[in-house]
Amino acid sequence: MLGASTAAQAAAAVMTNGAVFLIPALHEQRGMSIAEAGVVTATPMIGVMLTLVAWGWFTDRRGERIALMAGLGLATVAGLLAVLAEDGVLLAVALGLGGAAAASTNAASGRVVVGWFPPHRRGLAMGIRQMAQPMGVGLAAIAVPVVADGHGIRAALWVPTIACAVATVVVALVVMDPPRTAPKEGAAPNPYRQDRYLARIHGVSVLLVVPQFVVWTFALVWLIQDRGWSPAAAGSLVAGTQVLAAFGRIAAGQLSDHVRSRMRPLRWVAIAAGLAMALLGLATGLDLAVAVPLIVVATVITVADNGLAFTAVAERAGPFWSGRALGVQNTAQFLAAALVPPIGGLAIGTTGYAGTFALAALFPLLAVALVPVQDERPLE
Repeated sequence: MLGASTAAQAAAAVMTNGAVFLIPALHEQRGMSIAEAGVVTATPMIGVMLTLVAWGWFTDRRGERIALMAGLGLATVAGLLAVLAEDGVLLAVALGLGGAAAASTNAASGRVVVGWFPPHRRGLAMGIRQMAQPMGVGLAAIAVPVVADGHGIRAALWVPTIACAVATVVVALVVMDPPRTAPKEGAAPNPYRQDRYLARIHGVSVLLVVPQFVVWTFALVWLIQDRGWSPAAAGSLVAGTQVLAAFGRIAAGQLSDHVRSRMRPLRWVAIAAGLAMALLGLATGLDLAVAVPLIVVATVITVADNGLAFTAVAERAGPFWSGRALGVQNTAQFLAAALVPPIGGLAIGTTGYAGTFALAALFPLLAVALVPVQDERPLE
């Protein structure tokens, strides 16, 4: 179950993130400007944001298996349409539909893990599942530009299409819906009406997205422009750091299992993220060599919260509401992440990298007070 759900999420990541690696090929082979290519390749992420809550509702109503198979199957069809599309508008529409379909995996694959693993193993399992996104992005980064350069854009679009097709087959062969006990009276109660626990976790996750995407977005250009690194060296460090970050998610999940709490480790991550970003800003401002190791540390720490919050939302919302709750969780994060690059770019132009890193430290420190540690229920 864990392997199949991770494969499904990784395939979806190839579909939703792989398009951006076509920008050079779209510019050179189809004559698009960089801005036009950027718009075309942004459509999968737009499709994801528009359909996360809807797919969560569908998963709540019909179950994880059918949601995964339907979403990945439709993503495969959208990939085929993208392969056949010659016009830029048609390509954008097809890629957008691919992202909208692949969004089914965000809630459904997470619910497979939550449903089949007991609480004392769930944090570690979800940490492993959370590795799917960097795995999928890494696969796309390796395969898509190479195939596009050697065999053309159509050939490169087969990469996400085949990934989704294979994942559909894997899900069909392996995944079964976790058992769910029907509520005793009528429909399951809306967890958002019971207390502010879920809303506070959503708020914490949005605040912690800011430093995460500040370092994700600007680490490469900072190393090149501010530290004088070559593009190859900077790219290698960023890629290696992403691998460390993926294992950091696993470690955070394992820690939450060990201490039998999701919220206490989440608060520890928020404190550590604030300190790491503040030290990074200080070291950058003073032009210290330790700034480079600090950006590695900051990258690892700022992604460690994802699995903790995701698991906590699914556990609290329950099997009949977790799809929608996870959809809200991811939509809020995507919207916040989309705002970071343009606003961060303006901040860099105004205050420099040091000031921007220091400002990003404020967001996790604000999140510390918002983490609902006192309202957490014992893991059962």
